[in-house]
Amino acid sequence: MAGDGQRSSAQATRNGIHALESALTGITKSRQDVDSTRGDVARGYQGSDGGQFGQLLVKWDEQCGVIQRNLQDMIEKLNQSLIEHQQTQTAAGDAITQASGASDAAFQTLAGA
Repeated sequence: MAGDGQRSSAQATRNGIHALESALTGITKSRQDVDSTRGDVARGYQGSDGGQFGQLLVKWDEQCGVIQRNLQDMIEKLNQSLIEHQQTQTAAGDAITQASGASDAAFQTLAGA
């Protein structure tokens, strides 16, 4: 059927959104876990190597923030794509219905009804 490709495309987009949301949730949880232990590590690890480790955690956290923002942006764009896809499908369906009605009316006129 002609519409199967459209349904498949929309489902693939929904699957992509779900995968991105799962990744975002995982990164958020990891950041929270690291943040909750950062203070304990800093107190018990106070030498120069501890400072370097703390700097590494800060850098890692900043990079995670960038990844999270990019994931959220992709999720928003895919959601917008789904909305636009539905609007396009609706508009195409409406146009077909109108054309069909006009065609029927023209046929009825030609048939003398």
